[in-house]
Amino acid sequence: MVQTVTEPGKYFDGHGLYLRVDKTGGKFWIQRIMIGGKRCELGLGSVDFVTLADARLVAFENRKLARSGGDPLAERRSSKAVMTFEEAAREVHRINLPTWKNPKHGDQFINTLATYAFPTMGGMRAPDVTSGDVLAVLQPIWLKKPETAKRVRQRIGTVMKWCIAKGWRRDNPVDAVDKGLPKQTAKKQNRKSLPYDQVADCLQTVEGTSAGLSTKLCFEFLVLTCVRSNEAREARWSEIDMKARVWEIPAERMKMDRPHRIPLSSRALKVLERAWGLDDDLVFPGTKKGKPLSDATLLKLIRENGFDVDVHGFRTSFRTWAQEKTNFPREVAEAALAHLSGDAVERAYARSDLFEKRRKMMDAWARYLAQDSAKVVRIG
Repeated sequence: MVQTVTEPGKYFDGHGLYLRVDKTGGKFWIQRIMIGGKRCELGLGSVDFVTLADARLVAFENRKLARSGGDPLAERRSSKAVMTFEEAAREVHRINLPTWKNPKHGDQFINTLATYAFPTMGGMRAPDVTSGDVLAVLQPIWLKKPETAKRVRQRIGTVMKWCIAKGWRRDNPVDAVDKGLPKQTAKKQNRKSLPYDQVADCLQTVEGTSAGLSTKLCFEFLVLTCVRSNEAREARWSEIDMKARVWEIPAERMKMDRPHRIPLSSRALKVLERAWGLDDDLVFPGTKKGKPLSDATLLKLIRENGFDVDVHGFRTSFRTWAQEKTNFPREVAEAALAHLSGDAVERAYARSDLFEKRRKMMDAWARYLAQDSAKVVRIG
């Protein structure tokens, strides 16, 4: 009947469903239905793609929904508004971008998904993504690139949680994938560090290179203050009080989201005096006006001069020196690194940042490096 009818007109079935045949020969399923007291007509698709059985089923569900006070039209609009996984991921990235302290972290979020997830499931509707789809993304990299795979899993999970909040799905498909993945046996590699008795030699070597003044000063300042790379590279003159010999890094630039005061040794002050005038805002500017040194600059500086270590590793050098060569309490050394010490209850009562004790420690660290460098005799 459906395939053979050719006469233009309307051919009624049940539940308001009818077949409309156009003068051009086109055939479409239409449903007349009352929604909120108003008569409406819903297009259910072409005969070429929707069978009579499917059209009857949809018409029945629409009428059932309308009779219970629902709105099939609103349901259809909501269905069309649902994003694909890629669209949802990019929206999550856009929403969270202002909250990342470093733009690099935002780039990593979307770039890893674009590399590993979008090719497989980027075009899928977010509610349709299954644990099997997530598993297909993670399996090829789970053992080869364990850290990357963990980040991809975490970022897919973040997108799915947003979709749950939007009401597009009830479950997070990431929750079940662990059962289908093998155990990762690769051990996390600690950042490479120099023995503390070789740090002075490294500083002296760097000072003698042809690297830019800003780069060399930034590296020395980082070693003397025991901060992270980004904290030193993005240092501002507005954060530094030369008279009080204090550098105060605001919470938004700290990993733990807490402001961190750093006592400046005499040697650190001399570094700042040499850096004065390089830029009005940044203490250690990069080659581009108004931009800090890049993340790779300091690593390149030390690696190209024969020190196969990580920039972050100099914090380890300092911590080991404090442990083996001094009597400073553990909590003072941990405070110098802006680490949380003790449990939550202990921290609730012990609110001092041990600043004056840390000043003595940082002065001792600077003296140690100066004395050690005096012993170093470099040939060539």
